[in-house]
Amino acid sequence: MTLLIKLGGTLLDTVESRDRLAGEIRDVAKAGHRVIVVHGGGKQMTRFLEAQGTQSRFVNGLRVSSPEVIDALLKVVAGSVNKQLVAALIAAGLPAVGFSGVDGGLVEAEKLSDELGAVGHPVLARTQLLEVLLHGGFTPVVACVGGDAKGNIYNVNADQMACICAAGLPVEQLLFLTDVEGVLDAEKRPLRALTIENCRRLIAEGVAAGGMQAKLEAACRTLEKGVGTVRILPGFRAGVLAEALSGADVGTAIRRA
Repeated sequence: MTLLIKLGGTLLDTVESRDRLAGEIRDVAKAGHRVIVVHGGGKQMTRFLEAQGTQSRFVNGLRVSSPEVIDALLKVVAGSVNKQLVAALIAAGLPAVGFSGVDGGLVEAEKLSDELGAVGHPVLARTQLLEVLLHGGFTPVVACVGGDAKGNIYNVNADQMACICAAGLPVEQLLFLTDVEGVLDAEKRPLRALTIENCRRLIAEGVAAGGMQAKLEAACRTLEKGVGTVRILPGFRAGVLAEALSGADVGTAIRRA
């Protein structure tokens, strides 16, 4: 089975969490699955920018991306966060290769709006590079940076980056590892199974908002493009990947119908 695992930056912010996840991803790969990893790094970005005296500004949950923010994106998300994760995977015994969506023209993006600066909406994934690495026995580790044919570099939402890569292959399962238990209902209880129709109802009723709304919207588009299942999982829970792949009742599984 081909899997794409998306890791939020919060889960990569400590050595302990990063090493644990690296070990779990290794175990999944050793079990015979082909694995691609996509990651963010928003928390690390904010900390870096604050140290430089730059305050982050957000519009609808997206970080307004000035040239200073793009410079930080390359240094932090495509730099230290990516390489620390690659190093953790290699130390766990899994040959990993780290890069961003700019490399090989993997993810082409276009400017979302003038107000947001260099925030990009991904429009195309050229997944040949992923296939070459997977065929060679390597685990691709992709930072959420996109580009275009004119040489522009864009800050791309990591959930959207994961979705367009997953649909471009396509993969059997897209696994979002997050800092929440899964999708919650109006009473804050985890929902174990959803369809596209259920997701759209949760959004319309305002139950799923903010970051979760963005995840569900991305999940629906991905399912419509051929991905079999999207799972939203509590990444802070030890053993969660093995649990989910064994069919255990953990997190939220989303399917077309």
